[in-house]
Amino acid sequence: MHFHHQGYVSTDPRIKPAAGTGLDRPEELPDEMDVLIVGTGPGGMSTAATLAAYPEVHTRIIDRRPHRLEIGQADGIQARSVETFQAFGFAERIISEAYWLTEMNFWKPNPENPREIYRSARTPDDPEGVSEFPHLIVNQARVLDYFAEAAYNAPTRLTPDFGYEFVSLEIDRSQEYPVAATLRCTAGEREGDERVVRTKYLVGADGARSKVRDGIGRKAIGDVANHAWGVLDILADTDFPDIRTKCAIQSHDGGSILLIPREGGHLFRLYVDLGEVSQDDNRAVRNTPHDEIVARANKIMHPYTVEVKETAWWSVYEVGHRVTDKFDDVAEGEEDTVTPRVFITGDACHTHSAKAGQGMNVSMQDGFNVGWKLGQVLSGRSAESLLHTYSGERQEIAQNLIDFDKEWSSLMAAKPEDLPEPSYLEDFYMKTAEFPAGFMTEYKPSELTLGTEHQELATGFPVGKRFKSARVARVSDTNPLHLGHLAEADGRWRIYVFADAPAPTEDSQVNDLARWLAEDPASPVAKYTRAGTDDDSLFDLKVIYQQSHHDLQTTDVPEVFRPRVGPFRLENRNKIFGTLADDDIFEARGISRDGAIVVVRPDQYVSAVLPLSAHDELAGFFDGVLVEG
Repeated sequence: MHFHHQGYVSTDPRIKPAAGTGLDRPEELPDEMDVLIVGTGPGGMSTAATLAAYPEVHTRIIDRRPHRLEIGQADGIQARSVETFQAFGFAERIISEAYWLTEMNFWKPNPENPREIYRSARTPDDPEGVSEFPHLIVNQARVLDYFAEAAYNAPTRLTPDFGYEFVSLEIDRSQEYPVAATLRCTAGEREGDERVVRTKYLVGADGARSKVRDGIGRKAIGDVANHAWGVLDILADTDFPDIRTKCAIQSHDGGSILLIPREGGHLFRLYVDLGEVSQDDNRAVRNTPHDEIVARANKIMHPYTVEVKETAWWSVYEVGHRVTDKFDDVAEGEEDTVTPRVFITGDACHTHSAKAGQGMNVSMQDGFNVGWKLGQVLSGRSAESLLHTYSGERQEIAQNLIDFDKEWSSLMAAKPEDLPEPSYLEDFYMKTAEFPAGFMTEYKPSELTLGTEHQELATGFPVGKRFKSARVARVSDTNPLHLGHLAEADGRWRIYVFADAPAPTEDSQVNDLARWLAEDPASPVAKYTRAGTDDDSLFDLKVIYQQSHHDLQTTDVPEVFRPRVGPFRLENRNKIFGTLADDDIFEARGISRDGAIVVVRPDQYVSAVLPLSAHDELAGFFDGVLVEG
């Protein structure tokens, strides 16, 4: 953790000094703001926590509830989300309280007695080792708490405004604050009163029945529900041996169960198959009694029994798969002339089953994506055209999610005898593990993502995919650590420079690049770093040498990799790295010994892989994304 550069700190260094809009933040919801977020679910809170790092941006987030969420419906936290939590500063704490999912067991009808189930297979949860972070199960409410804490500890001191329900919106693009949102008070002395607030941008994170989505005329397109599931979070006595292991359970004629152990050592969740839903059901299946769901669970799990002692939460839902036609308010074909003012995230954009554990995870990535882009635009670092990339990037990801979930949920509902092979379900789970872990997202070429012409220089950092961390040795303090874990959700771009020659070799491409970055007016560091700010205020520039840290001295490294920060202009020597003898990052990530530049955007996705000599290409990329200010 980097601190003391602003002066000596004796309090919690995770709490950043208040700055900008955080210095005089109105306690009550004001009449005008830069961004209004509707909904404090995963999409809304990740957007808010991302924007909280931009001191210049006044963000407010509202929710119709009078207080924080207490019981969350979502619980699965994929490894990609834990990587994101690391950037927001709470991965270690949530890991320590969560259930770790390391294996999944499969139960099927016993061939010798089909009326009883038996364990047919055990499978690792991450067979390919796609992440160093675990797959977690934890209450959604705790995830939101951590995001709320991160937002409050950020410079803007952002806190939710509870007790406001979104009613409707109107857009007048001729105004400084184009979006007029009508809100209704849902708690307190003013309950029932309506008021209008104005905002430059509005983000709808208000769920599957989104009024924001309706307000901009967007439609959810896809399949209607045709299969129902009961879900129970329970404390129970049971003789089922795998009650603390994730299980897919398929019975002979009683349906299926997905069993998810929960945090704390005792709580567990059951997704219980309630069967096909007829076209004329009119949601009657949602009235299925609690005790009937428990009885079905016991039938499926025979010869084992579950005796419920307490139900923390339960519900009935129907599986439907829908994607909204566009994730912003700009009509198709008008992108060149109209700037988006309203965005939607999470369930307002995509609805699906809960059994792939994707809803909360994809929603958080929606929020991270739109949040940093709004922050860049509102702080004057990027042109408004950047905002068009949100819908284009995230809609494709949502469609991929729906396609995957359709297959997975249909397999979960299928009878074992209807599958092509006895091991088909577990084989599918194993071969598709990277997708539900959150690592198949790959953004296509755009102004934010260059092509793959130079991908061979760093094959382990695919352009368009998330930056997969690897271990290095920090020269300043000799600490071995993960390079990617040092990236914070602070709105900065990461430029990783992998050197072609040892320091202090003067005649090298890495030194030529360093001189260009520091001195040439065309360099993005020289061109876009604002006067009076820290040298690394916009670009977090790190250099990784091929030699051991024992063979390096920080003072031999070009000064551009030792930025001056804080009011005292102290030199930060923590951005210089060497390789580990037993874990060489150049080998681990397929990095050319001729060196490479890897550009990573603020939400951790790789924008470009370039040769060390590609000064003009690097400048051209950032000229297409940033503006001088």
